[in-house]
Amino acid sequence: MPLTAREKADLLDRVDLFANLGGVPLTAVAEGAVEVDFPAGRVIARQGEVGTGFFLIVSGGARVVRDGDLIETLGPGQFFGELSLIDQQPRFASVIAEGPTTCLAIASWDFDRLLEEHPRLAIGVLRAVVRRLRVTAAMNRE
Repeated sequence: MPLTAREKADLLDRVDLFANLGGVPLTAVAEGAVEVDFPAGRVIARQGEVGTGFFLIVSGGARVVRDGDLIETLGPGQFFGELSLIDQQPRFASVIAEGPTTCLAIASWDFDRLLEEHPRLAIGVLRAVVRRLRVTAAMNRE
């Protein structure tokens, strides 16, 4: 059964990227999100391709693979695809459904519009990207 707009907003509100948006901005994000199901083994995002979507895992899980190496495993509440949406560059890694996986997806053109209309969302995206960069930098130093 498809998620209601309220259920989508509740899921999004639990993600650090969208936390503390509240009200109209969160409702706008939820309304732009589409529920998408992926079977086990399906490539959701392919390394080297320019991304056209942001994804939040609702259920199931996915593995992040770069050049054949497992980088990380993602589960419900985690997201991917924001970097390619921001800079319009090819994806850094592939993301593959580990089992049946449901995501909320937001198309790049809708994401751009949301960022322009809701500056707090843009700040949340920047903070999330910086957190990921810090984690990556810390891993590279080890």
